[in-house]
Amino acid sequence: MSETSTKPYLLRAIYEWCTDNGYTPYLAAMVDGQTQVPMEFVKNGEIVLNISFSATSGLKMDNDFIHFHARFAGVSREIFVPVDNVVAIYARENGQGMAFEVTRKSDAGEQPSAPQAEPPTLTAVPSSQAEGAETEVNPAPDDTPEPPKKGGRPTLTRIK
Repeated sequence: MSETSTKPYLLRAIYEWCTDNGYTPYLAAMVDGQTQVPMEFVKNGEIVLNISFSATSGLKMDNDFIHFHARFAGVSREIFVPVDNVVAIYARENGQGMAFEVTRKSDAGEQPSAPQAEPPTLTAVPSSQAEGAETEVNPAPDDTPEPPKKGGRPTLTRIK
């Protein structure tokens, strides 16, 4: 008998921690054929979703899928995200949370459908976007990254 993954349990724990402390939980996920999200909000094959109680309806975080309804531009949409596709869960206000390794289907031995570009990076979501329809913002690639600036909002950076 195979052992159950700890990932869904950690996702539920970070979600609960965010809500208990009054933070807004955000979920970053890789989008593929099994993911059902509004494609107009997908950037570089990933989407960042506000999964707070006020932004979702009927949130269910199972061991295999995360399922809920949310409004995007005033239209209710059904969202399905496989737990295996979750890249990170974190608090919008301070960036604290957890990032996960995501195995792409082409990494598991299947033929890739298209050549893979440089993997996307996860950065903080600007607060100016509409709540409930948050998308990821990627900075332009740079050969010599600048050191982090002092002050300002904290950011979550995914490092492979």
